[in-house]
Amino acid sequence: MRPSLWQIILIVVVLLVLFGWRRLPDMARSVGQSLRIFKSEVEQMTDKDKDDEPTPPQQPGGTTHDGTPGSVTHEQQPDGTRRTDGPGQGV
Repeated sequence: MRPSLWQIILIVVVLLVLFGWRRLPDMARSVGQSLRIFKSEVEQMTDKDKDDEPTPPQQPGGTTHDGTPGSVTHEQQPDGTRRTDGPGQGV
């Protein structure tokens, strides 16, 4: 429901009577600054929430023996061959 023109005029007249014409611009400026601060704080909170979401760690190196992504360890054996173990496989 939108206020009609007469309702807006009545509100402005009441504000002028209560606060005077000298204080109205200062009050409007204060309300505008408060809204800008509130908006920036809300944006910072939503950005922080996006940054705080846990992402699964993905390390380079391929997949493990069971096919899940993770790091793969290549270890040189005494006979010159290479042994490949994924996480949790033991070395």
